[in-house]
Amino acid sequence: MSDRDFRVSAIAGGRIDEIYAYTRSRWSEDEAETYVRALFDCFGRIAARDIIWRAIPAEFGIDGHYTRHRHHYIYWRSLSDGAVGIVTILHERMHQLDRFREDRG
Repeated sequence: MSDRDFRVSAIAGGRIDEIYAYTRSRWSEDEAETYVRALFDCFGRIAARDIIWRAIPAEFGIDGHYTRHRHHYIYWRSLSDGAVGIVTILHERMHQLDRFREDRG
């Protein structure tokens, strides 16, 4: 395992699809691809622990961390094998606690 291992949950993958579709419809396909590539670069920096992060607040009910990337918050946790699990990605304008609870089921 490398120091840049991460896994994207199905929920986070769905959020990436939404981000891509919105960005493509609002700006362009090139911009959407650039933004999503930048998200994956950020995931790699999270896995390498080469980024500033904070603990997820206790009211979210999950042990993990988050960081901001441009207009989104990336929520992640450490997995038992040492990899990083990307839990979800939420836009800065979303009500974070409600959306996080929705994503957790």
